[in-house]
Amino acid sequence: MPDTPLEFKPDWPDARRRHEAWWRHEVVDRVALQVTAPRNDAAQQTVPEPRDLAQRWTDPEYAIAAAEARMAATYYGGEAFPIYVPNLGPDVFAAYLGSPLEYGEDTTWSVPIVRDWRTHPPLCLDPENRWWQLTLEMTRLAVERSQGRYLVGLTDVHSGIDALAALRDPTALCFDLYDCPDAVQAAVQAIIPVWFQIYEDPRRLIWAADPDHGTSTWLPVWSPGRCYPVSCDFAALISPVMFRQFILPHLRAEVEWLDHAIFHLDGPDAIRHLDILFELPEIRAIQWVPGTGSGSSMLRWLPLLRRIQAAGRGLHLSVSATEVLPLLRELSPEGLMLSTNCRTEEEARALLRATYGETHDSRASK
Repeated sequence: MPDTPLEFKPDWPDARRRHEAWWRHEVVDRVALQVTAPRNDAAQQTVPEPRDLAQRWTDPEYAIAAAEARMAATYYGGEAFPIYVPNLGPDVFAAYLGSPLEYGEDTTWSVPIVRDWRTHPPLCLDPENRWWQLTLEMTRLAVERSQGRYLVGLTDVHSGIDALAALRDPTALCFDLYDCPDAVQAAVQAIIPVWFQIYEDPRRLIWAADPDHGTSTWLPVWSPGRCYPVSCDFAALISPVMFRQFILPHLRAEVEWLDHAIFHLDGPDAIRHLDILFELPEIRAIQWVPGTGSGSSMLRWLPLLRRIQAAGRGLHLSVSATEVLPLLRELSPEGLMLSTNCRTEEEARALLRATYGETHDSRASK
């Protein structure tokens, strides 16, 4: 039910209302702020270490138990909320389409299988695919375990050109854009309906248990309908002309189908595509990630952030706790969501209290 608290988030009904207001670029009573910290007096829950990387990635019982232990030890302040997201790594879409997955400590990566788009078998989802069945199994188990305690999210799926890059190899795909552009575009079109299925089947499992659950993902923004952080990391390698030719079609199909879409803009090399993204009114917000080597301060990106707000788009920014109030003084709180963490629950609560006054001061000065 919409007004039902969660075990790990007693004020979840209030947070839901602020998430809904954020999508509308409205402010309820303060800026949308997600702040986490170690929870006071949290009972220690010990989860045995996985025996190997295979168990770490493919054992649903282990993955969910580890997530529940983290959630039990975490204070979720403001619009932060507890969520388990089935995670097999960012290349799992390619794995659904036949690529083997290799395990690392912190991620997985796919082994390319496409040698030539013109001769490769049609791209489709085998319902019995090992990784697809594992995703559904993780989702089912999490739904059973989560009721009244935490949310269950949709897995991280890099679609479109990103999926093709994982199937082929990013460098090889760059050459393909010149050597066989029609075959690449045909492959992109072929996997658009696959993305819809990959989204819908787990969503139905989640909503069947709780029709008011809404959706969320690896990016912890919540929507009462279908939402997703659409993205294209491959865009950093190509020009705006190629972005429009190879990426815009599948991006448009995704955002027009979703109820709420946010774009994951990753790194300075992606900024050149921003004006094309602004052509899609369905993209309601931008998550800006400066990327490795771009410095840790979000304040250096104020011109970009103001440009995004001037285009009528919301912002989701992961920042240090010390930059929350300075950013609030420089940006409009409407459509702004800041995500941070603090060393203690007391610091997190104090930061939340401070945002009330800063929000009103910021609105008065704009």
